[in-house]
Amino acid sequence: MKQVWKRNIVAATVLLFVCAAVYLNWKYASNVADETGTDSGKVLGQSTLVSGEADLEETAADGEAEESVVTGDYFATARLTRQQARDSAISLLREAAESEVADPAVADEAAQTIQTLASYALSEAQIENLVTAKGYADCVAFMGEDSISVVVSDSDGLDAADVAKISDIVMGETEYTADQIKILEAN
Repeated sequence: MKQVWKRNIVAATVLLFVCAAVYLNWKYASNVADETGTDSGKVLGQSTLVSGEADLEETAADGEAEESVVTGDYFATARLTRQQARDSAISLLREAAESEVADPAVADEAAQTIQTLASYALSEAQIENLVTAKGYADCVAFMGEDSISVVVSDSDGLDAADVAKISDIVMGETEYTADQIKILEAN
C-alpha cells in the first residue's frame, strides 16, 4: 500500500513539474514581450548573424516584416521550451519505470504517462499544422489534462470567425469542449 502512494506521488510530482514548466514558459515569454516593447525590436536571447550579412530586423523594409521576425522567435522558443520540458519529464518517468525497486504498477503508470505525453505532442503538432494551413502566420498549442491553449499570430487580428475556425480545428482533433479551449493572439 505504501508503494502505491509513493508511485502516485512520483507521477503527480512529475506531471506537476511539466505543467509548471509549460505555464512558466508561457508566462515568461509574454512578460519578455511586454518588457521589450515594440520600439526595440529585439527579443531576449535573439541571435544575430556573424557571416557578415545584416540582421534581419535591420533589413526589414516595413514594420510587418520586423514584427514577423519577433513573433516567429516567440513561437520557436515556445516550441523548444515545451519540447525540453516534455523530454525532461519523459526522462524522469523512464528512470522511475526502469528502476530495479519500482513496483510494476509504477512502471505501468509511468508508461501510460509517457504515452499520454506523446499523444499530446502529436495532437499539438497536428493542430498547429492545420491552423497554419488555414492561413494564419504561426501557431503553437499547449495541451493539458483539462484544457488547451492555442496562441496564434495573425496580422489582421483575431475576430469571432477566426476563433470559431480555430475552435473547430481543436475540437475536431481532440476531445476538448469549447469551454476548455483558450485562443490567444500573439502580440
